[in-house]
Amino acid sequence: MSQTFSIECLIPCENHLGEGPLWDGETGVLYWVDSTGPRVGKDAIWRFDPKSGEVTSWPLPKDVGAMALRENNGAVLALSDGFYAFDFVTGAIDLIASVDDDPTRARLNDGKCDRMGRFLAGGMDDKEELGICGLWRLDPDLSLHKVEDGIICSNGPCWSPDDTTFYFADTFKNEIWAYDYDIKTGTPSNKRIFASTDDDAGFADGSTVDAEGYLWNAQVISGDLIRYAPDGSVDRKISMPVRNITSVMFGGPDLMDIYITSMARVSHPATHDGFAKQTKPQFGAGSLFRIRGLGIKGVPEPRFAG
Repeated sequence: MSQTFSIECLIPCENHLGEGPLWDGETGVLYWVDSTGPRVGKDAIWRFDPKSGEVTSWPLPKDVGAMALRENNGAVLALSDGFYAFDFVTGAIDLIASVDDDPTRARLNDGKCDRMGRFLAGGMDDKEELGICGLWRLDPDLSLHKVEDGIICSNGPCWSPDDTTFYFADTFKNEIWAYDYDIKTGTPSNKRIFASTDDDAGFADGSTVDAEGYLWNAQVISGDLIRYAPDGSVDRKISMPVRNITSVMFGGPDLMDIYITSMARVSHPATHDGFAKQTKPQFGAGSLFRIRGLGIKGVPEPRFAG
């Protein structure tokens, strides 16, 4: 593994809650979302073209947890109350399926597609306190299925390169889990603890997996980007320039760049005291960052098949 690498503050976009970086290998651009940007009048979907340097953004009427590109143009969004189709040309959103998590305090959060084109996204309690949320699977036929429940804050869904293991974190239970995964049916089973953050300064947020089968997790609050070996041991730790990093994704033409989102929000509805009291964001918070030179390759992200 290369030891010479650079960390670049790529776009100082001041995202309220940047999340869900998604590299589109077909067009060579990066998408990400500002999950709670709509609460403060900010655009919610963002796109960066590394070739031209162009940054484009779109507004949404409600919180967005995650986005997946569709095979036949457009995207599917995990918004606060359900899954929606999104048209990049018109900006229109159309409901696909609603979720029945408590609408007074729960919203959909992190999500990704498996390699059969199913979109999995889970909920979070906005106060980060109660296990009231589910993990949902939207199939290509647009049917919706709950595959897990009792979740406080869903984060980091991703799969091993051979599709046999599904990784998923409940941030405020201080655990990243591994499941056996049946790629034919989209069913996770045999849940066990993959890694614990009990002794860490941060909490597990967004994740991705590299081509060697190692899991990368962005730790919110500590600002540590952690690479876990397949056995759950810590392989390496990279300290980022801001504390509240939120998610991670490989990109670039060879999938050897690493993109990291972050959060500028300083007012948190959480009932716990994990977030430091801030009157203004840390310098650079909310920016999109890029790491180059690690010599590690990612895996392509699938599109939603529906």
